[in-house]
Amino acid sequence: MNEVKIPEEKIREAWHSYLTKGEMPAHMNTPWFERKIIRPFIKRMPRSPRCAVCYIPFEGIGGRISKAVWNVEPSKLNPHLCNLCENFATEYHGGVELEISILFVDVRGSTAMAEGASPEEYSKLIKRFYHAATEQFFKSYGFVEKLLGDEVAGFFVPGFAGADHAKVAVETGKRIMKAMGYGASSQPWIPVGIGINTGLAYVGSVNAEGGVSDIAMLGDAVNTAARLTSLAKAGEILISESTRQAAGLKLNGMESRSLKLKGRSEEVTAWALKAAK
Repeated sequence: MNEVKIPEEKIREAWHSYLTKGEMPAHMNTPWFERKIIRPFIKRMPRSPRCAVCYIPFEGIGGRISKAVWNVEPSKLNPHLCNLCENFATEYHGGVELEISILFVDVRGSTAMAEGASPEEYSKLIKRFYHAATEQFFKSYGFVEKLLGDEVAGFFVPGFAGADHAKVAVETGKRIMKAMGYGASSQPWIPVGIGINTGLAYVGSVNAEGGVSDIAMLGDAVNTAARLTSLAKAGEILISESTRQAAGLKLNGMESRSLKLKGRSEEVTAWALKAAK
């Protein structure tokens, strides 16, 4: 039996609605338990923790029912949300362009750390870093796109983080710094730099061999965030001008930087925010 091909326009519409509203378009067929009108009843099922959007429980009797009957469990992108987004990505191969806020956090001096510690000790340190950084993403309903070596990359969309996703990204960056030990009287337990950018990016499913689908972010705005991160010093958050404007940040306490980014012919303006502030 031939698989029914979903028109590209329908796929873009589905992704746009999902990422900007947190739900599928009303006219599209979705499982009954995913519909917004059902959420108040789902919320009564025992027990928390549960999905922050559709309220499907992950624990207790309700959690066992969710897993066994609907195959719903915590998302690998954000365990505060359910895995319906991964199922969505598998069914709707494609994506959409929209404005998002991107945050990268990178360990500084990781090569020297690895040389000065045993592989097991270094592994424990990086795992602690992953946990501390991703926990702050999850609290803000951001999506963690990848954990790569000594770096965590994620993004915030209006359908989950809200219309003020740029401001949410900046506040998340501050909390990540605090989680790494910055701002306290003692020295940070691991040195990190953060880069944040807001702009138009492609968000959608990326298919690997074997039919596995992941949700990824692609585009110049993502590359800019990564390059800002590479220039951020330990204990520093580099914020793009587009993020500063979108978040409505005042210039007090921030240092202006004119940066030469790889692949750009002209310097770009960024703002450095020290973790202690």
